[in-house]
Amino acid sequence: MTSDTRVHHDRPAGNYRWVLLFGVWFVYFAFGLTMVAMAPLVGAIRADLQLSDSAMGLILGAWPLVYIAAAMPCGAFLDRAGPRKALFAAAVIIALSATARGFASDPVGLFFAVALFGIGGPLISIGAPKLVTLWFEGPDRGLAMGIYITGPALGGICALALTNSIAMPLLEGNWRHVLFLYAGISLAIGLVWLLLTRHPAARALEKLATAEGGQSQRVVFLELLRIPAVRLTLVMAMGAFFFNHGLNNWLPEILRRGGMTAAEAGLWAAIPTAMGVFSSLLIPRLATPARRKKILLALILGAGLATLLLQFTGHVVPLSLGLILQGVARGSMMTVMILSLVETTGVGSRHAGSAGGMFFSAAEIGGVLGPMTLGALSDLTGGFSAGLYLLSGICGLLILLASRLRP
Repeated sequence: MTSDTRVHHDRPAGNYRWVLLFGVWFVYFAFGLTMVAMAPLVGAIRADLQLSDSAMGLILGAWPLVYIAAAMPCGAFLDRAGPRKALFAAAVIIALSATARGFASDPVGLFFAVALFGIGGPLISIGAPKLVTLWFEGPDRGLAMGIYITGPALGGICALALTNSIAMPLLEGNWRHVLFLYAGISLAIGLVWLLLTRHPAARALEKLATAEGGQSQRVVFLELLRIPAVRLTLVMAMGAFFFNHGLNNWLPEILRRGGMTAAEAGLWAAIPTAMGVFSSLLIPRLATPARRKKILLALILGAGLATLLLQFTGHVVPLSLGLILQGVARGSMMTVMILSLVETTGVGSRHAGSAGGMFFSAAEIGGVLGPMTLGALSDLTGGFSAGLYLLSGICGLLILLASRLRP
């Protein structure tokens, strides 16, 4: 009997799994809110701390840099300890990161405040698929992954759409106070998660999550790396995150320099995030093993077309189409990759945490390089066209790699 089968038969009955899924969604909302909060504040922060685009890009890439080192240990910890306490700790760490950003008085302080997010982030992004693989299977697994990934998307929408239009005016234009507000929201969400997981069924989940702890993590990682599909997915993850983090962090600034006000840029930059919500709910559920490769190729192609269309910031039609395509791609591309990874033979729910840790550790290499590279290219060329063309090339490479995946 496989590990997944044992988990299925031992899983507590009832609809409580959907309550836990909501709790994960809520914590992931805090993740998205805090992760995206810096993007609409780039102009204000740069002016206050007198930062160049390169320096700002380095700061925006600080948390993925820490994430690279933290993801694999976090994945191993989740496989042994379970998600309940880990996700609460993650919410607290995210709140501390937002608070520290608000207190930062120089570029170094801001860099380390953003870097702190990289410790809490992997506990959420790895813990969420870990919980889903324990409690859901079949089409419900894809649906559950599609649902929870809307959490960071909606958190990002709130950050982009409300920061400059509501939060900044309400808090007298003080970007530090905005970050304190988001810190309080994240901490409150962590407390809600603790309340939701007091149910006895959550204790049973914790027991299931820690029941498989025999092998050393070094052996587990080596076994997973021997699987060709795992290795290929890790390489693709780097390219996908280079695209996502690079474009997500700089999109409001790209639009602002195209002629929009800060508030307008925030609202337009929320379009991809809104589209990502619908994409997350629809596409992962359709991405069954038989058609997963075709869907992934279509998503990557859409991402590549989006970067070309975003060159036309002064034209409503191509810009709108580009933002829509970007949203569809970013809402599902990562989820489909993770779904493929956890359903690979040799991974399953038993090693979902370890495999997820490897995935995000590799992916965040791209997550670091994306914002840094686009910022550096902007300083060198005086604009973002070169960076957008680079992202188009990354998508072309991803298409070549995805074509080698087995259906």
